[in-house]
Amino acid sequence: MTAVAAALTVAAAGALTAPSAAAASESVSAQYHTGSTGSDQAEPWLKLTNKGSDTVQLSGLTVRYYFKADSAAAQYRFACSWAVKGCANITGTFGTLAKPTATADRYLEIGFTSGAGSLAPGANTGDMQLRFHRADWQSLNQQDDYSFGAAQTSYADWSKVTVQRGGTLLWGTAPEGNDPGDPGGPGDPGGPGGPDPTKPALFDDLNYTAHNDPRIAQRGWTVKSGQGGPGVPGATWAPEQVTFAQESGNSIMTLRTSTDGTAAGTRQTELYHQRKFTKGTYASRVYFSDTPNSGPDGDHMVQTFFTITPLDAPMDPDYGELDFEYLPNGGWGEPANILYATSWETYNPEPWQAVNTHTEVRQSYAGWHDLVITVDNTSIKYYVDGQLFGTHNEPYLPETAMSINLNNWIISGGLVASSTPRAYDEKVDYVYYAKDQILTPDQVKAQVAKYRTDGVTHTDNVS
Repeated sequence: MTAVAAALTVAAAGALTAPSAAAASESVSAQYHTGSTGSDQAEPWLKLTNKGSDTVQLSGLTVRYYFKADSAAAQYRFACSWAVKGCANITGTFGTLAKPTATADRYLEIGFTSGAGSLAPGANTGDMQLRFHRADWQSLNQQDDYSFGAAQTSYADWSKVTVQRGGTLLWGTAPEGNDPGDPGGPGDPGGPGGPDPTKPALFDDLNYTAHNDPRIAQRGWTVKSGQGGPGVPGATWAPEQVTFAQESGNSIMTLRTSTDGTAAGTRQTELYHQRKFTKGTYASRVYFSDTPNSGPDGDHMVQTFFTITPLDAPMDPDYGELDFEYLPNGGWGEPANILYATSWETYNPEPWQAVNTHTEVRQSYAGWHDLVITVDNTSIKYYVDGQLFGTHNEPYLPETAMSINLNNWIISGGLVASSTPRAYDEKVDYVYYAKDQILTPDQVKAQVAKYRTDGVTHTDNVS
């Protein structure tokens, strides 16, 4: 099971702060034509053009196509049929408008991974042949959709889709009352757009002596022990393989998972915090490893940073999960390195039925990475090393308090057929959470640096 958000920067009153210099200097237009006027799916084909004099990075730009849901309960699925920039570099998620109109109460938001690259002055993205349909494949009505244009059978500028970077509108007109920065508009989790010392936060520099340091439990953490999922059935969760050591002046936690190729000889590791986290900014600096310290490579490892609400029953509506998962050797049908960002609504373990959405990049992520997840009223955004990795919207927003988790484990059936012992390490530098605040990755790094400059190794006033 795939387990565990580019930020909207909001002022205390809910309005967005002034745009960055880059956003203020960007000039981007959107062209649209409809690929289909049929009834089973909508096909908004889009093309973005850089109208300015500076290069525009596609990562961080979002495009919104607005439509009227066929019913309040209707759910939709996104697909990319073909794109010059590559479908793997284009994300599509759905959101709900704060102020519904007669022609729009939902939107499809298109985003870009760092692999989409940039647009030089005058350049365009080329075709992005996109589509979406109802999850139940029932007919959908496009005629009452704000952004739909039945007569747009070839590309032309189209102001009924919007392009924005964060809270800065670069192109188009949103349905009335839904422009970025409108009072009460979507995205405001109730906090300002920067670290506010008066608001609750957790910071842990993981400055401990060993897995049984009493301060770990006193501060709400649990080092997992015993047996149980996820991972190889019959494997053991080994607290003694969670260790702490100084590296480059910081205390680093290592989660070591080892195996001799058997379930009985497989020892996995996990550290998790109590459940009390919802909207806001989650961050950690994590080291992923592609190969074992010694011995044969190839076990289907999962190295993670995630949040979760437990599943109390099949299709439990209170369940939620936001994941960063790195599979250095593939798994779940993937043949090699892949990093997933996955947002969960719920699932049924038997028979298997998953309600989730994910973004993935197939490349090596060996080494240290800054991971950030932000959660506001309308979206979950995932960042890797300061770059937007994926954006997910309803119905995947968490409804209940979650725990923060880090673990290193092996997929069931993913052991290499070798009895030679081997061990894989995942390392963690710190864990940070800012409640009801949507921070940029740079703001996270600045706040962590301030904690360390001030000599703060742990603080937690989140309730």
